[in-house]
Amino acid sequence: MKLLVTAKRVPDPEQKVKLKGGAVDLTGMNFVVNPFDEYAVETALRLTEKADAGGKRTGEVVVLSIGPNEASQQLRSCLAMGAERGIMVEGSDDALDSEQVARLVAAVYQKEKPDLLLMGKQTVDGDCNQVAQLVAGYLGLPQACFAATIELPADKKSVIVGREVDGGMEVKQVPLPAVVTVDLRIVLPKAVKNNETAPTHEYAEGPRYASLKGIMQAKKKKVDTLKASDLGVTLAPRVKVTAIEAPPERKAGIKVESVDELVEKLKNEAKAL
Repeated sequence: MKLLVTAKRVPDPEQKVKLKGGAVDLTGMNFVVNPFDEYAVETALRLTEKADAGGKRTGEVVVLSIGPNEASQQLRSCLAMGAERGIMVEGSDDALDSEQVARLVAAVYQKEKPDLLLMGKQTVDGDCNQVAQLVAGYLGLPQACFAATIELPADKKSVIVGREVDGGMEVKQVPLPAVVTVDLRIVLPKAVKNNETAPTHEYAEGPRYASLKGIMQAKKKKVDTLKASDLGVTLAPRVKVTAIEAPPERKAGIKVESVDELVEKLKNEAKAL
């Protein structure tokens, strides 16, 4: 079984964002794998291993990254987690929008023919939440978004996805091949089942850390470097960011002397009642 997973390089969300000239100032910024994409890589690894048998691999995980050459560092970190190989598509973040990324991902999918395309639900820099849905539409594939749980039945012909909704948990079964995006709860100890690892097995919460052995092996793993033209895609962004600005600072709160005064201010000033 082959799984294709996308992984984007993003500025470290733990660092304070600085704006300069109507754009994000990336000077001195550290870059990391988009957290939701890292969860998708972890999900793919759990689906393709016998965790209670020494982590024996039962399938192939291919990680796709689109971006500048420097993004290969984050791609290698995914290989160090345990993915078998990588694909690096050259591109500039300034020249890519959701539609262009979706075209590239769809082209790589057609080239690789995986059984399942796994993606993070969104990136923490753009926060668009559009690419997976566009890819599914372009390829005519079933999709299940915001997966909190996922199960691969023994016949490996479908996936059962659980997603949180206002009323509780919604469960859907979609035939393979398919597109699935993952939410943060997918890395809980029992969120992923593949019917090869014992159902009693519990993973450590969160994505796995790369071992020293994994880091050394990642240096030798194959990474194919492609250009958009190699995939038959012409980059012509439809969305242009003209400026980025910080939201206005919130006014300081005030103290009230009584519940009656609080109700009066909520009703007449805040218009919340």
